[in-house]
Amino acid sequence: MSDAATYTPPKVWNWHKPSGGRFANINRPVSGATHERELPVGRHKLQLYSLATPNGVKVTIMLEELLAAGHEGAEYDAWLVRINEGDQFGSGFVAVNPNSKIPALMDRSGDAPVRVFESGAILLYLAEKFGAFLPTETALRAECLSWLFWQMGSAPYLGGGFGHFYAYAPTKIEYAIDRFAMEAKRQLDVLDRRLAQTEYLAGPDYTLADIAVWPWYGGLVSGLLYEAGEFLQVQDYKNVQRWTKAILDRPAVQRGRKVNRISGELSSQLHERHDAADFDTRTQDKLEAGG
Repeated sequence: MSDAATYTPPKVWNWHKPSGGRFANINRPVSGATHERELPVGRHKLQLYSLATPNGVKVTIMLEELLAAGHEGAEYDAWLVRINEGDQFGSGFVAVNPNSKIPALMDRSGDAPVRVFESGAILLYLAEKFGAFLPTETALRAECLSWLFWQMGSAPYLGGGFGHFYAYAPTKIEYAIDRFAMEAKRQLDVLDRRLAQTEYLAGPDYTLADIAVWPWYGGLVSGLLYEAGEFLQVQDYKNVQRWTKAILDRPAVQRGRKVNRISGELSSQLHERHDAADFDTRTQDKLEAGG
């Protein structure tokens, strides 16, 4: 143990000082809106409010995959939510997602709008709505949903645990980094052993389970998350590497990764998406130039 000081928690915790770290300006112990702001609404039935974090990318990949598969009803408007600036605490966003987390979806295709929040719920909702990327055979469906919910339960240890303490915390705490690095590597081993048995997580076919897991764990082994590839020796997970590349090679995945992205090379960013033509290079150049 190399921590400089030992902290003894008080009997009752009180929020009396900034938490520190990269997201200190938006962290607070209460929910609800901090300001009034209506959400924009575009011309499509599906309205997505998001940012290209791993959780946001799941949904844009799913929508682009649905469109690539011929589901015209999956056309969508994707609006940018800048979480570092607190957009998720606007009254309109909170009305769609009371938990103030991206992504959030409004489906306006029926008599009354339907809100869906939490990325896993959105993936499942879209899969059932369009009858795609979710097996219908009982055993395969159970396997698919098991991996979907595995991701929901596991990724907080990767992101809020390992990622936070390794990359974002204001101080490096050996115990915390070791604890969550161990868990991140255990999870990678779980995936690697599964992918040694089958091409995709739920079996021979690409499903919403892969769409859910890939942005987190594919991003990790590709060096896209936390710059921790060498630290975690991600090259050792050969089956995860194979699976990651196969998914990254899909055109719909490449498009989905761009949507609502505000970091990296300009060619990898599409701040808002309202039409398939928005991916056209000339359109992007015009947007970047302020046209």
